[in-house]
Amino acid sequence: MAEKYLGEDTKKLGFGLMRLPRIEGSDDVIDIEQTKKMVDLFMEAGCTYFDTAWIYPGSEDAMRQALVERYPRDSYTVATKNAAWAGCKTREDAIAQFETSLQRTGAGYFDYYLLHNLGQGRTKAFDEFDMWTFAFEMKAAGKIRHVGFSFHSTPEELEEILTAHPEAEFVQLQINYGDWENIEVQSRKVYEVARKHNKPVVIMEPVKGGLLAAPPESVAKILKEANPNASYASWAIRFAASLDGVIAVLSGMSNVEQMEDNLSFMRDFKKLDDAEQEVMTKARKALEAIPIVPCTSCNYCAKVCPMNIGISGTFSCLNVIRLYNNVERALHEEQFSVINPGKKRANECIKCGACEAACPQHIKIRDTLEEAATLMHM
Repeated sequence: MAEKYLGEDTKKLGFGLMRLPRIEGSDDVIDIEQTKKMVDLFMEAGCTYFDTAWIYPGSEDAMRQALVERYPRDSYTVATKNAAWAGCKTREDAIAQFETSLQRTGAGYFDYYLLHNLGQGRTKAFDEFDMWTFAFEMKAAGKIRHVGFSFHSTPEELEEILTAHPEAEFVQLQINYGDWENIEVQSRKVYEVARKHNKPVVIMEPVKGGLLAAPPESVAKILKEANPNASYASWAIRFAASLDGVIAVLSGMSNVEQMEDNLSFMRDFKKLDDAEQEVMTKARKALEAIPIVPCTSCNYCAKVCPMNIGISGTFSCLNVIRLYNNVERALHEEQFSVINPGKKRANECIKCGACEAACPQHIKIRDTLEEAATLMHM
């Protein structure tokens, strides 16, 4: 791999184009002019990594307008992703996403091309359509520089994928201090698997979708006492960027102000020192002290539920409320972890108790689902 790919002097901040600013009064129309200003600030700071995906509405087009049509192609790097599991019925459907991404971005080639969101049932599509072979054929043709994948699942499944596909050149993982020891996300363990396989890492969700930009009071107090002038987001992003083997830490910035804040501490990035690492340990322990549902997503409960309730997904959403008091974010996550997979919501539980008999963690599932239904389905 090229030196800039892993060089210690490489700018670590990546611009994630998943949450671009919208025109006022619209949830759908991206504000291209504000996006251009954000791109300009990012490039002026010497940062170069831009991350988008075929499945992010309007994002690849916005990249073309705000970046590709305005800067020399060799001055930045482009990452985009293939979601073969998203409605593709044939290999040709999945390959068409690549061609669409080339057309939308106008980039000519991709520096980083990712098989998107591997894990659980989504992994199967990439193997069935032989997308690994296709991606490396495109690399040989000069249309892709590096092939990797993004991942949301267990350390055990990541081990399986990297063992089956040692040709993967890098992996994109959800890593943040809030999820570092989380029993569901297991950030530390998946990171360690990637490093064991000597795979460079791109980090996503370093601020956990913005939740760590407004942490619980007990955590906020620790961070503010350590440095009253540092934003909460800065602690989260620097924690992630301080890990070894990191190509880029993606921040899904939504306005100029967020870009300016991120660049204020990442323009001349310095790893957390020992004292700051201790602060992060205290912050993480304060977060872990907040009671959450101890669900490990083994889904034994789901196998016996006669109503097909999305139990583990609901508990993930409830934990967002318990930790961050953010009902809106919990409802957003419910769309992806419960509703979109075709599961029933918590308020449809008939309280039969079959789930509790199957739960290795001895969670009072019926009472906990009732709590979730009260908070989320009012």
